[in-house]
Amino acid sequence: MDSKVKSPVKNVPKDKIRLSTLFADNSEVLLIITTVAVLFLTLVFLFLKFRKATQKVVLLSGLSLSGKTLLFARLVYSKYFESCTSLKENVGSFTHDKKNIKIVDLPGEDRLRGKYFDKYKGSAKGIVYVLDSATVQKSLRDVAESLYVILVDGQVQSSRVKILVCCNKQDQTLAKSSTVVKTLLQKELNLVRRTKSNQLDDTEDVSASRLFLGDPDKDFEFSDLYNQVSFCDTTGLDESSDYDVEQLQDWMATL
Repeated sequence: MDSKVKSPVKNVPKDKIRLSTLFADNSEVLLIITTVAVLFLTLVFLFLKFRKATQKVVLLSGLSLSGKTLLFARLVYSKYFESCTSLKENVGSFTHDKKNIKIVDLPGEDRLRGKYFDKYKGSAKGIVYVLDSATVQKSLRDVAESLYVILVDGQVQSSRVKILVCCNKQDQTLAKSSTVVKTLLQKELNLVRRTKSNQLDDTEDVSASRLFLGDPDKDFEFSDLYNQVSFCDTTGLDESSDYDVEQLQDWMATL
């Protein structure tokens, strides 16, 4: 009987290279390639994560017809376009003073404004409250109450989110300057906080005292708030008008 044991592996032709042999002979090369690939992908991931983390997120909020979406178009696309009442958010970004800024234009409609504000407020570095300076006296109560909701928000306060009240449509004949608007809003917010405070007194909410805006021993002033609140003027209502959003851009670049 033949005592030789045949190999279970067939002979490989001389002009062929066994795949396992190729891997074995080049294991060090493959290890280096794999390591470099993993390192490259890690660096790409960290770069994208860092870029996202350092991008400033700014919310545009305010009542419907205040001109938020037009301002959004001016900032992101540097052009005018016809807009209508937004039913969802608009998201875009632009670069100013070498800083990349992400803008979220929130719907102004009453039943949607709070929903989208709650969705994005956690990532906001700044909030721009846009109002129509030509009709602000007519809508002053609604403006003050919607701004109050932002100012009293616990997350906005704890994150020290900066707020800019943007007095839009300055190119209109009846437009009020930001100085006048600030005075009007301070008086109206004084009434709003008194009303809200009385409502809270009728409840057993232990956090009610924290919801009182400003100094309770004096009339309301923006300077008494925990958050920094600034004001600016913007123009550019229609396609034929020159527009001016420089103050707005400069404020965003400081965030």
